[in-house]
Formats: sequence, structure tokens, C-alpha cells
Amino acid sequence: MKSTLITTLLTAALTAAVHAAPTVTRLNPPSALFTYGDATPPYISRFLPAQRFDLQATMQADAGQTITGVVFKVNGSTVATLPGPANGAITSLGSDRFSATFRAYSNTSPGVKTLTVEATQSDSQVATATGNFEIVSINLAGGRKAKNIIYFIGDGMGIAHRTAARIVAKGVSQGKAVAPLAMDTLPYTGLLMTASLNSIVTDSAPGAACYSTGNKSNNNQEGVFPDDTTSSGFAQNKWDNPRVEHMGNYLARTQGKALGIVTTADVEDATPASFAVHAQDRGAGTGICDMFLDEAAASHNLRVLMGGGRKWFIPFGTAGSGRVGSTTSSGGDYTLPADIVAGWSVPAGAVDNTRDLIADFQTAGFTYAPDATTLAGVPSNTTRLLGLFNTGNMDIAMDKIAERRTGAMAAGSTISTFPDQPMLDEMTEKAIQVLSNNAQGFVLMVEAASIDKQAHNMDTERWVLDTVEFDRAIQKAIDFSATPAGADTLIIVTADHECAGINIVGASTVTNATLVTRAAALGTDGVAGAINGASGASTDGQLQLRTGVVGTYDAASFPQYAIQGDGYPQTMDVDYKMLIGYAASGDRYEDWLTNATANANPATRDTAGDFFIPGQAGGAGNSSAVHTASDIPLSAGGRGASLFTGVMENVDVFFKVMQAALGGAK
Repeated sequence: MKSTLITTLLTAALTAAVHAAPTVTRLNPPSALFTYGDATPPYISRFLPAQRFDLQATMQADAGQTITGVVFKVNGSTVATLPGPANGAITSLGSDRFSATFRAYSNTSPGVKTLTVEATQSDSQVATATGNFEIVSINLAGGRKAKNIIYFIGDGMGIAHRTAARIVAKGVSQGKAVAPLAMDTLPYTGLLMTASLNSIVTDSAPGAACYSTGNKSNNNQEGVFPDDTTSSGFAQNKWDNPRVEHMGNYLARTQGKALGIVTTADVEDATPASFAVHAQDRGAGTGICDMFLDEAAASHNLRVLMGGGRKWFIPFGTAGSGRVGSTTSSGGDYTLPADIVAGWSVPAGAVDNTRDLIADFQTAGFTYAPDATTLAGVPSNTTRLLGLFNTGNMDIAMDKIAERRTGAMAAGSTISTFPDQPMLDEMTEKAIQVLSNNAQGFVLMVEAASIDKQAHNMDTERWVLDTVEFDRAIQKAIDFSATPAGADTLIIVTADHECAGINIVGASTVTNATLVTRAAALGTDGVAGAINGASGASTDGQLQLRTGVVGTYDAASFPQYAIQGDGYPQTMDVDYKMLIGYAASGDRYEDWLTNATANANPATRDTAGDFFIPGQAGGAGNSSAVHTASDIPLSAGGRGASLFTGVMENVDVFFKVMQAALGGAK
């Protein structure tokens, strides 16, 4: 009898397992209601009225079963009915898992919406799941509208980066700044929280995409929500994630505004791409740059694109080309699944590594500038501009300044190959000139990319000068906003995240000559310590370069930097110079002097001083500082700037900007 009962129970359990109901394992847009059963604010996904975004669900079917139909409902009303896998609306992910997506959905009615998915299995069982999203209302009587919107993003720039740039560029005397930075003159200030959808520490892709889409996304992804396909195997998986419409696209579609993107990085880099591209892989350089033309320029009014990254634009086989003839490898190209092509009315893309993308931009009406001289000569009536000033990232401010002053360059720079690169303020001024020819106004994003890149490298003097360069670009926008053509321009200055946990320790207590002497070779025990994982620094090195040099509190006094006519200091190695510490550091040697070589490994440079500082990030041997979760400052000026005060989520910036553009603000 007992044996019979056990057999009956096992049979029942196996039968239940075989006939277990299918389940929904992911529902996009993301929501706390779906993930945690929490229907209360804050709502994770928020959109403008009529902003387009994709609805998507992943289903786990029973073994051997398929999903034959999916229905999406919003507030109980059906918005999409998708039939089974035969027509491609429902995609098999393997292991009895399926994905269904309804593209380019929009909703014009403000309020919180309940999203329901009903998935029918081939045996007629139905899986149901519920999430929510919010359509954010716009006050249409808010006041005068912002015609032009200029985002300045100092990549990685935290409060201390700004402070350090002010000390160097403007000076401090008797307790007061001698003058403010341009960004300091903007009258409204706030703080932004920067977490991404999947981490308290964001990378640049979601850190910038929040400003262009109003939504959180996973690290390394831009303009999309995460899904359950991967970038390997099926080539289109890298490009099939659920999309969210960018600000530039939305305002081009609804108001006819033009879009401009300016960066000192490779233009395919995370921040510039986050304003025009939809990709789950921020490193897909060939496809990202093709998408700038095929989608953003063709349909979304992209009128200005400037930075580095020429390698993605020149055909494979040409010297310096980086174009990749694959959709799955690093830097790869793009092709889109049919439902994106149909739903978003965009080209399908192609694997075409022999494409001459510069020529295609020119065919589309873009003037091309390969250097600063050509850029300066671009006529004032130009309406489309492509500027590519390096094969990869543009050179940092320190190297461009040195080349202009003396023709000299730092080892490791590409100034010798590209000696005529523009400064960021020159790029910004020209971008504003071109975009101003669009009568309906424009959106411009300007990124100072190497603040972050040099902070990762813990190269103090270089990120400080890139922050000064960034501030000079901001002044160009402020000047424009004071002209009749610039009336009703909103200027936002912020970052995507903080990099390196930077702060100002104090200042050197000795002259530069003495510092050079103290940083002279002291032996090799610092090197041995680093390799062996011991304390890493010899007593001599610490005494010479820390105890005997780092002045804190009143010993820091007021470092003074002599500023030349070009707006930059004569040298960063002044007597009693400012000293910087790194809380999110990798391993490095420190001698407090400007590194002669650009982009040198922090763990192997400056070893003569024998002062090794073990890093806190990444483990032994890691020589790169990392991003932090610190809040970042925002400054705002112009039409609608009064909206930007207090502590905000980074995505809130998008909705405040759009209130100024769509409904008006003071």
C-alpha cells in the first residue's frame, strides 16, 4: 500500500511537471511591478506622450511546447496580437524559451499604465504577467519654450574635477576664487544620482542614454532595454533589443529640430552613440557609425557629427581602416531583424566593410572637415557637417596645446599623425553655427571625453587640462545664448558619472625643482614590492614624496598657475602645485610631476620616485581607476534652467528638458 502511494505521488508530480503552466520570465519596459510585485512609485520606465518604445516579453514554455500567440494589453485594452513563430513575430531563444516584441508602441495619455502580456502555449495553456510604466504629463502652459538645447557632458566629471580646473585656470586668493569657471556662472545647480538599471555604478552608455531617452538601461547598452538574446550566434541579436526613442529623434519628428553630436572621443564611443544609436553593445563601432547615417541623419535630422573615429568611416583595405565585416565580432557591423525595420521604418543595415562612409555622408549633403584648418573655413551657411580629426580618440588638450605652442608633442600621442586637431571650443562654436541654420532649433550634445579617460589613467595634469578645455567650450554656448539667435537656449552642464574617486588632497610644500630632486631614482625596492604584492613602496620613497611633500590644511596654501594668452597654464609643474588623490584607484607609482608620456601605464611609469600606491579597484596588477557611484553636479542656464534644482535621478533631466522644449518654462 505504501509503495502504491509513493508511486501515485511520483506519477502526479511528474505529470504536473510535464503540464506545468508556461511562465513569463522578462517583461519590457522594466518595472518593479513585474520584478517584485510592487506597483508603487518610483516607476522604473517613464515616457513622454507619443514617445515610441518597444513592448517585449520572454516566455519559458514547457518541454517540447511552443508559444503560439502573444497578446499585449495596456490598461486592459489589446494593443498588439502576435501570432506564432511562423511569421517571425515570436522568436525562439532555444531551451523552450521564446521572445515576443511589439515595436514602436506609443501612448499619448499621461498617467501610470498597466502592461499585461498573455502568452498561449501550443497545448492552449496561457502564461500571464503584469508590469507598468508611466506616461509623464507635460504642462503646456509652462511658459516660453526652449528653442535650442545644449547638453555639455564632462565624461567622468565629478565635483572635485570642477574644483581642480577652477584652481588651475582661475586661481584662489585669500579664500576666494579669483574668478569662476564658465560653468560656475550658470545660475541653477542640482545633484544627480547615477545608478544604471543593473548596478549602482554606471558606465558611460546608460550614464548618457538617460539624458537622451529618459530611461535607465544596463551597463554597456545604449538606447535599448535589456533582453534575453546575446550578441553571439545569430548576428541580429546584437541589434534586436527593445528600443526607446531618443530625444533628438522625438524632437525632429514633432518639432523639426536638428541634432548635433560633438565629442573628443571616437564618435562611436558610448556617450555620443547614446544620443542617436540603439545597440546592446557599445563597442560595435562599424555598425554604430553606419547607423549615424542610415538612421539618425536620414530620419532624425542629425546635422552635425564631430570627433575622432575616422577608422570606422574609411573602407576596409584602406590604411587606417577599422571597419569590420561581421556582426558578431568586436567593432562589428549591423543588420536589423524585419520587425524593427517595419516597426521603426528604418533601413535593414548591411555587412559592408568596404563601404566609404565619408563619401556616403558627403552624398547625403554633409560638408567634411578632416582637420582644424578645414573646420575653421566651413562657410557660415553650411547646414550639415561631418568632422573626423583622428582615426581613434582625439588627442588630449595637453598635447594639442603643446603642438600649437611649440610643435612639440608628448610621446604616445597621435599629434604627429594628426597635427591639426581642433580644440573643443572650436568644435562647439562651429557646431552651433551650423545648427543655428535650422529655423526650428536644435539639440546639441558636447562631450569632453578625456576627462574620464585620463582620470582612469590617474593622469592628473591631463584630465585637469581637459576639464579646462571643456569649460572654454561651455563659454561658447553661453556667448551664443546672449545673442538674438541664441535666445531661448537651454544649457545643461553635467556628467555621466564620476570617475576615479578624485579629490584634492592639498598642495606640495616644496618648489618644483625640489620635487624633481626628490623624485630622482631611489632604488628598486618599490618595483619589487609592487611585483611581490607587498607594501610596494620603500621607506625612502614615502618619506621623499609623501611625508615630505604633501601639504594639507593650511600647509596647502593657494597654488598659483600662470595662464597664457591661449587660456591654459604655461606649465602644470608649478611651485607648490595642487595635489590629487584617487579613492577608486588602480595600482600606480606617483611622483607628483607631469608625465612625459601620454597614456603611460600607471603601474610602470614614475618608478624612479619609488613611491608605489596600491590600488583599491580590480585586484593586484590593475592599473586603471574605475567609475564610482557618487552623485554628480549639474549646472543649468537659459530658458527653463529654473527646473534644475535639488537632488534628482539622472533620468529626470530628460523630462525637465522636454518640459522646457514642449511645454515651456521660466
